Amino acid sequence: MYTLKKSLGQHFLKDENISRKIVASLQECFFTKLLEIGPGGGALTKYLLQIPNIDLKAVEIDEEKIDFLLSIFPELGKKIIHRNFLDIQKPFEGKFTMIGNFPYNISTQILFKLIEWKGDVECMIGMFQKEVAQRIAAKEGSKIYGITSVLTQAFFNVEYLFEVNENSFQPPPKVKSAVIRLKPKNENLLIKSEQSFFGLVKTAFNQRRKTLRNSVKSLFDPETLQQDIFNKRAEQLKVEDFAALSFRMKFKDSQ
Repeated sequence: MYTLKKSLGQHFLKDENISRKIVASLQECFFTKLLEIGPGGGALTKYLLQIPNIDLKAVEIDEEKIDFLLSIFPELGKKIIHRNFLDIQKPFEGKFTMIGNFPYNISTQILFKLIEWKGDVECMIGMFQKEVAQRIAAKEGSKIYGITSVLTQAFFNVEYLFEVNENSFQPPPKVKSAVIRLKPKNENLLIKSEQSFFGLVKTAFNQRRKTLRNSVKSLFDPETLQQDIFNKRAEQLKVEDFAALSFRMKFKDSQ
């Protein structure tokens, strides 16, 4: 068998019904190339290996888990990438799909790497801590709507699929979990540049209790700041509002 490493945030899925439900949600997407992040004990992997006519790869940092997976699923062979996901280059040429029961201690970093790869990711099914999943899916006006909400929804449609009880894992985590699905938006969001847009969103939410006029005043000239939209707080703006504001910023690109 194998040991569970707390330092790697390992909580392995043991509920077969949940595993099948996740894979069923994945198969509603069309794909031919699939990357599994953190296969661990293989709860999802055994079902992914049954999907016909796909190119499957799995990235796993833990050598002990790799040895275990290869002993159970020798067909994985050269499909395993023994690296930290956050350090790898894109694993495929062209479009691919991603799936994983993500380690909660790096799940937000995984999300931002996904956003970096947005041009090639055609679908993502991920298990997150419930609160993180809710933030990703949150809409404007919500107290949990924030940087991850806006930056993800700028490029992806977010579906909050279902929640997963702590007892579905070994060992049970101290938090609830939820599965979400991301699919690229049909139309690209018009933004001045990624640097401007990202900088504006992060600056606005870093002082979310203030009105935009106070939180982002360094990014706009005084005349622009007199417009009514700057009476609002960051959480009141739609993704499209941030996109439109990126064109009015006084700097060529915000730092």
